[in-house]
Amino acid sequence: MKLIAPVLLSVLALLTSSAVADNTLAKFKGGIGVIPVSSGQGTAATATVVNRNIVRGVQPPGQIWTIRDLDATVKTDGTIRVKGRGLLLAGGDNIGFTVGVKVFATLICETAAPFTQHNTNPAGVQLEPDGDFEIDDLLSPAPPAADACTNPVLLIRNTTGTLPWFAAGIPDLK
Repeated sequence: MKLIAPVLLSVLALLTSSAVADNTLAKFKGGIGVIPVSSGQGTAATATVVNRNIVRGVQPPGQIWTIRDLDATVKTDGTIRVKGRGLLLAGGDNIGFTVGVKVFATLICETAAPFTQHNTNPAGVQLEPDGDFEIDDLLSPAPPAADACTNPVLLIRNTTGTLPWFAAGIPDLK
């Protein structure tokens, strides 16, 4: 009996540690709202050519958006949980409003084309009037292994039109 107890405790400790093992693929803490134009060219007061703020192949919208806070966790099995606060238009006649849009999340792991978009349900979730939202979903297609997703980008996107990005998560490298 004296030998069985330590063996059972060791097995229990091993099972517990493997069950608690971290299966996090990526975390994001904080968010960046979109500015649709990243730069302009020309010497006139108005730029004659602009460079759109395209992120890993995803187009920006036509107007600036801001986000107060974003917290997201992506697991290796593709489970994703996103909590966003204050995703609002930051310019134009509807400044400070959500204009009734729905959003979904996209994870992109590649740093060079071709880019694979790992999406939550593209039907999206409705933004609350104050810009708050929560996404609790499964990415499709499933994301690659952690060692193949070392520089992830998380985009929060509109469900209509060209599916532009409104905000991006800031990777939590801790």
